[in-house]
Amino acid sequence: MNSYSLEFLLILIILPNYDGKNVNQRIIGGDVAFAGQFPFIAAIYKSTSDGTFFCGGALMNNQWILTSGSCVDGAILFTIYLGAHDLTANEPTAEKLAADTYILHPDYNPNTLENDIGLIKLRAPVTFTMYIKPIDFLPNYELVPNTAGIMTMGWGQLDDDTPGIVDELHYVHLTPISNEECQLTFGNQILDTMVCAAGRYNEGFCRGDSGTPLVRFSNGPRTTHVAIASFISTNGCETPEPSGYTRTYEYVDWIRNVTDIL
Repeated sequence: MNSYSLEFLLILIILPNYDGKNVNQRIIGGDVAFAGQFPFIAAIYKSTSDGTFFCGGALMNNQWILTSGSCVDGAILFTIYLGAHDLTANEPTAEKLAADTYILHPDYNPNTLENDIGLIKLRAPVTFTMYIKPIDFLPNYELVPNTAGIMTMGWGQLDDDTPGIVDELHYVHLTPISNEECQLTFGNQILDTMVCAAGRYNEGFCRGDSGTPLVRFSNGPRTTHVAIASFISTNGCETPEPSGYTRTYEYVDWIRNVTDIL
């Protein structure tokens, strides 16, 4: 059995005047989204005592964003963009918001990435527009292998050699696989609260995509949040190995208890 370590997906931004610009970087193997295609997506800059980190998240209602535990752990302040497509453009559809309240899952383990889930509370409710809307549903059943209509999106880097985040939002179609199949890559590090997904050869997410949602589309544009981007293989983003997520279904009660989301 092959067994590779899990790798974090946050990107450290070390330039104080960094503007996010890095041409042609994107989710691995993905396509450019059009403005407003994924109105629930959030671009998150997390400020800590060690620097500023970039990750993603999903708007769940008018005041809460669901993301990874690694995206909130140790945060002092969040700068969040909703309704954004190109992070380098002054888009009239985008809102720049600040937040300093977050809830990290009490059993989050930064070493194993168990319970890698967190919530950010905006300082005031956001107004919905055509470009800013929440996810429609939390899941009411477990994500099973080969489920159709699964996508993820984010501003993560293009390849393993070029650091940075994307200008424009990208997305990719993925297929969830069984935990048994995922364990062929990661061994017993894969727990029941995790799920892996794979694309065609090397499609998936990369560094900077931590916290971005895995979403199931059904009945037209209706969206169900099924998982949270958590880890990749230490071999990198461009390998054919699957990427790892936190299963949303396992935490629905916790999310509802914290946020009052129905």
